[in-house]
Amino acid sequence: MDCVHCYRAIPIDRASFREMCPHCGGDLHICLNCEFHDLQTHDQCRESITEPVFDKTRANLCEFFQQASTTRHVARPQSDARQQLEALFKK
Repeated sequence: MDCVHCYRAIPIDRASFREMCPHCGGDLHICLNCEFHDLQTHDQCRESITEPVFDKTRANLCEFFQQASTTRHVARPQSDARQQLEALFKK
């Protein structure tokens, strides 16, 4: 599993409800690490959850959680050079 917060590999098979990244302290039992997370579905979950999870990057108690087979990342902040380049084309 890779941490969606710091992008480092973590050698665990399944994240428990309170599991945290040993590198950055970010939560691991989160929607972005779940196999059922899908931006194209209702509440961004393919399971029939009774109560939606609003913050997909924070720990939750969802019992449907299954560790995703692919890594999903939170968008990284752009570098200063990239921001300056994009600023050249904005008017």
